[in-house]
This record gives sequence, structure tokens and C-alpha cells, in this order.
Amino acid sequence: MFGEDQLAQQLAQTRETLSHGPDSPGGQSEPILTEAADGRIKVTLGTDGRFERIKMTLSALKDGPEALVEQLTLAVNTALDQRSELTATDAPAPDMQAVNAQMARLQDASLQQFKDMHAAVGELMSKVHGGR
Repeated sequence: MFGEDQLAQQLAQTRETLSHGPDSPGGQSEPILTEAADGRIKVTLGTDGRFERIKMTLSALKDGPEALVEQLTLAVNTALDQRSELTATDAPAPDMQAVNAQMARLQDASLQQFKDMHAAVGELMSKVHGGR
């Protein structure tokens, strides 16, 4: 049976492992602003990785649809590249199968401890009320 300290330690290790998961926040704290077509097209990428705004001047629209699409693609890809650089991490992703197995062991040990405690309390109550 696991002791209280062992359970606490394993839970702390599991929390630490999960805190480095793929969904943990990256390094982007400010929106990313990129420009294309000599500043006539501006793209803003929010801190959540979604686009907040695409702004362009009338002269950018006059360049024609092909040039517009090319410059928009350039601005969007530049923003995504910058976000990738900001949020990149050298830490490996946690092995979720190992985390799941560790959590299953903790759950099983905890359930066994509760069963043992329930039996001990039941036995004590029987002794206390046994003479009545």
C-alpha cells in the first residue's frame, strides 16, 4: 500500500509532467503584426494564435487579385512563422501513455487505501457497538 507521502510525491510528479504538455502556454505574450506589399497589407495574429485583423489599403486592392492573394499569403505565413519561433520549446512532449499508466496506478492504490480504511472503520464501529 502507498503511504500518504508516496501518493503526494507521485501526484506532484504527474502534475509536473503534465505542465510541460503540448497545450502549455508558449512564449507569445503580445500580438504579432506582420506587413506585406510595402506595408499596404497588415496582418495581426493574436496571442491565442488566431487572426485578429487583416488590414489593407486601397492601393493594395488595386494590385489585382493574384498579387493580393500572394501578399496576403506572405503576411499570414510570416506571422505563423514568428509565432512558431516564439512558442517553440526544447522540452520533449510528455509520454501520455506513461502518464496515464501512472495515474491508473495512483487510482488503484487510492481505492485500495479507501477500502482498507472503510474496513478498519467498520471493524472499529463493530467493536464499539458490539456489546449492545
